[in-house]
Amino acid sequence: MEVEEAFTGLESIGLQPSFKGKVREIVDLDSQLLIVVTDWISAFDSVLPTPIPGRGRVLNRISNFWMRGLKAFVPTHLLSDDPGDLPAPFSAHADRLGGRFSLVRKAERIPVECVVRGWMTGSGYAAYRKTGSICGVRLPEGLEEFDRLPEPIFTPTTKADQGHDRPLEFEEVVWMLGRDVAERLRNLSLDLYARGAEYAERRGIVIADTKFEFGWVGGELTLIDEALTPDSSRFWPADSVGRGRKPVSLDKQFLRDYLKQAGWTGEGEPPGLPAEIVERTRKRYLEAERLLTEGRTEPDW
Repeated sequence: MEVEEAFTGLESIGLQPSFKGKVREIVDLDSQLLIVVTDWISAFDSVLPTPIPGRGRVLNRISNFWMRGLKAFVPTHLLSDDPGDLPAPFSAHADRLGGRFSLVRKAERIPVECVVRGWMTGSGYAAYRKTGSICGVRLPEGLEEFDRLPEPIFTPTTKADQGHDRPLEFEEVVWMLGRDVAERLRNLSLDLYARGAEYAERRGIVIADTKFEFGWVGGELTLIDEALTPDSSRFWPADSVGRGRKPVSLDKQFLRDYLKQAGWTGEGEPPGLPAEIVERTRKRYLEAERLLTEGRTEPDW
């Protein structure tokens, strides 16, 4: 299959975003937002100089697959990803934007990343080894890296516009947002994770952890940003999971591991990526999409 040319942003087709994030660009359409996902990829809080062709389309399709399914349980920001709904002048570039854009409701973002962990890995494992807990949640002794937790836990962080997010204990979220909102965020995050993880495991993928973002739309708590993608989650093929062994990654962890081995963990200018690493990263994202969606436009709960 021929690999498409990497999409590096709206400026590459002569258009201007209202705002640029690390890998997303946003256009303010007054009552709505147009979110466009580029093929750039970030690691250790830096955008790498080498894009992954087609990656933005895969991320957008996976996120909207979940958004369509999860709207049965929570309001979502998604209005449309149909190229026929693109307004001018973006409609003239439907061939380049198709699959990588979303028209969404405007939301007042809640400044907390709602992280849910179902398995012991990443920074959570590092915290557990030091303190026996993650974000103030006490866990049983003797857990090893890549073990399934007794039950999923809510381990929120700050939402930093620049630099690193900071882990939060639940009572800090209560202080920031009030107990009612904090409890709604925790309960909703755990519920959405449980639904997504159960569905994914039936499709051969373990979702080890993930993060959700929420905002207020017309006074309603609403799921925004992205949902259950290889950028916001750790995806493991279920047949690669076993106690004491590192699972295969169908997410950004593969790239992080490569960069660590190459001697870069965020200090200084990020390195370019060899063609082999670009292709292997691209194929992991495509495999995650294939296993999860199997051609569907939303989960068949």
